[in-house]
Amino acid sequence: MTETPVLAERRGERRDVLLLTLNRPERHNAMNAALNHVLGEAVRGAEAEGVNVIVLTGAGEKAFCAGGDMLEMSGVEQNAVPLPPPGERLGGSEELSKTPLPVIAAINGYCYGGGARLAIACDIRLASETATFRLPGAEYGLVVAAATLPRLVGASKAKEWIYTARKFDAREALDAGLVSSLHAPEELLPAALEMAEVIAGQSASAVRESKRVIDLATLSEEASAAEAAVNRELRGSPEQTERFRQATKDVTGR
Repeated sequence: MTETPVLAERRGERRDVLLLTLNRPERHNAMNAALNHVLGEAVRGAEAEGVNVIVLTGAGEKAFCAGGDMLEMSGVEQNAVPLPPPGERLGGSEELSKTPLPVIAAINGYCYGGGARLAIACDIRLASETATFRLPGAEYGLVVAAATLPRLVGASKAKEWIYTARKFDAREALDAGLVSSLHAPEELLPAALEMAEVIAGQSASAVRESKRVIDLATLSEEASAAEAAVNRELRGSPEQTERFRQATKDVTGR
């Protein structure tokens, strides 16, 4: 098992590009409590450390992030990393949504559930030709990305993917506008880092203000708050509990 859930490395000629790598390849970079908090810390602290652009990817060749860690979520495994109390922990998706810095996702494989939510929270998404996507919230009895996906792909496609919870490939993601471009697996990260360097060479204030205005024009705080409120009601309900148990039965063996 990996000891460092998120690797952080400064890149670029000016060392102002921060490469964050989700580092649980043995679990397809699934998000456990430690990875979620450490990612949140890294994103929140980046601006103060002189970072101008963040690139987010996954370790290994198979996965960007396969979603939540089912073994931890089902109680089969317990978090072994010292963390703040639950109410004080940071969330990766939440911090990505809040950061004024531009963030590029280099999606190198499975991008499911919470992993898809991470990618959607980024500003620009590049994908490997072998990447696959899935939003299984409806299968689990939860609402995932309903507040944020429509601005990228339109309401009809967002509803199709969210309602059916079906898997779709990188070409469909490109055609719908979820990702900006496709790359051979070995060319994905270099392409993302090259784009990050170009962005980092622009006026930092102009880029950040552009992000702020674009988000004002396309994101709804009310919708995001409504999604969070709905999930607080749904999570732990008898139906949601049973759906989660059935969905994770193959993973946990219980």
